[in-house]
Amino acid sequence: MTRTLDLEMKRALMERVRFYRELGIYDFYRREVPPELAATLSAALAAATHSVAAEADSSETYSSADQDLMTPRKKVVSAADLAAAPRIAYAEQGTSDAAQALRIIREDIGDCKRCRLSEGRTNIVFGVGNPKTDLMFIGEAPGADEDAKGEPFVGRAGQLLNNMIKAMGISREEIYIANIIKCRPPGNRPPESDECQTCSPFLMRQIASIKPKVIVALGATAAKTLLAMNSSMMEMRGRWYDFYPTGVQSDDPNWTGARLAVTYHPAYLLRDPRQKAEAWKDLQMVMTELGLTPPPKKAE
Repeated sequence: MTRTLDLEMKRALMERVRFYRELGIYDFYRREVPPELAATLSAALAAATHSVAAEADSSETYSSADQDLMTPRKKVVSAADLAAAPRIAYAEQGTSDAAQALRIIREDIGDCKRCRLSEGRTNIVFGVGNPKTDLMFIGEAPGADEDAKGEPFVGRAGQLLNNMIKAMGISREEIYIANIIKCRPPGNRPPESDECQTCSPFLMRQIASIKPKVIVALGATAAKTLLAMNSSMMEMRGRWYDFYPTGVQSDDPNWTGARLAVTYHPAYLLRDPRQKAEAWKDLQMVMTELGLTPPPKKAE
């Protein structure tokens, strides 16, 4: 039976939608609720939204700006936009040492059973590299090789990524590499939205602990999840985005977020080597930002 919302609930939901829009979240999904939980959840929702409704505009009509909230659009949220957003203080935030902070986050993950991906994994693939780096690479999800070893980007795509990093004049050990999710999806399928939502908070904590100057999102899934936008690679590449990890606060007031660039995933480049030149353009943009110089070519 369709439920009719009263005016107070409509206002509360509108304010809730506005809050998520400001965080850059535009897509919402409805999940069926077991009948035995429906009454309990309904009461909890009413209680949780009452305080929001009380602060809503007393007008019984909604402006065009309110109605516009219901229309999805593309938006990039800057570090300044997120500075005032509610965040959770996690255990690692009292630790000034990034390596120790990452250990705390890994311990918090534990033998994770938070989503269905735990059923088929061999290892949790947390992340690897220099916790004091200025540069992070973030991919989509572990593959078979990564799942077996427990380290990101160790298969064929990882070998290509190593070559890309080396071409920038740095080594793999100097940067930090992670993925949006930390368990291998069955058959290497793309991670689903609920899996990304469950796992990405740990990545956000990693980013806040490392405090990089630049993040490179490898592939569409990584870019869309980090930027909370649904655009094509063509639209997302070739420009900078201001990025601050959602829902996490840094204990360093001097770190106001990272600059984020988007490029192709190495696995895609293996399938379509013609795009390697475009990926190199993206990496050159990153090199310019970080003041990196590629090594001289060896004489033939």
